Amino acid sequence: MSEKMLNYEYCDQLVRDFENVVKNPIRERSSVYYTGVDLGTACVVLAVVDENYRPVAGAYRYADVVRDGMVVDYIGAVNIVRELKREIEEKLGTELIYAAAAIPPGTDALDHGAVKNVAQAAGFEITSLLDEPTAANKVLKIKNGAVVDIGGGTTGISILKDGEVVYVADEPTGGTHFSLVVSGAYKKTFGEAELFKRDPKNHRELIPVLKPVVEKIASIINQHVKGYDVSEISLVGGTCCLAGIEDIIEKKTGIFTHKPENPMFVTPLGIALSCTQDSLG
Repeated sequence: MSEKMLNYEYCDQLVRDFENVVKNPIRERSSVYYTGVDLGTACVVLAVVDENYRPVAGAYRYADVVRDGMVVDYIGAVNIVRELKREIEEKLGTELIYAAAAIPPGTDALDHGAVKNVAQAAGFEITSLLDEPTAANKVLKIKNGAVVDIGGGTTGISILKDGEVVYVADEPTGGTHFSLVVSGAYKKTFGEAELFKRDPKNHRELIPVLKPVVEKIASIINQHVKGYDVSEISLVGGTCCLAGIEDIIEKKTGIFTHKPENPMFVTPLGIALSCTQDSLG
């Protein structure tokens, strides 16, 4: 099996393990626990790994506390992270201390403090703060190519060469735009459109409706990979759960495009894998 296929299998297995421990946490004692805090536009996810960086617990909640990658409801965000933290602590029978967090690439000057403050106010000691696609690559393990994190509000792009990030960008197009299109096409409220979009049973019907928005995302990717030798694109983020999105992007970009089995949990797991006991303060 090629190194690329091994990396895909590692990613998918790690996500499957995480999905299992969300339902059935592993209560075996660990000397330390590391948490990844992912403040998404549509969903807030906490992923917890043990001293050997194996998934042991997790929790998530759909929320509207972040828009276009920016925290717009600070108190609401703190409360959700605090509640998810407490929920996991009760399941594990221990206190969660250390956490890493992530932000859309290129927004550190704008939202670096807000995301860090949310996690700290919820009771975490933040040890690492990184951009979302770079965090995702902790799981994907891409050496050369582009990681594209399509979230609710933005699309983040990281280009890697020899395992190092050489370029990052973030554009305001994502799942929110999908929901707006669905809302208009089906005469639904935004909330109804969100739920309709998330149901996999509706994806085959939705692909033709959402194709123009997906093609816009593909055009954004084309714009940012221009001038770089990108032979592979890996898609992550909850919006990528839309069945068939990878086919449209591959056709539009002309670049081999891979999507994990469940792209929603790749980034929070990568954030958790980036956590250490060496505090940033």
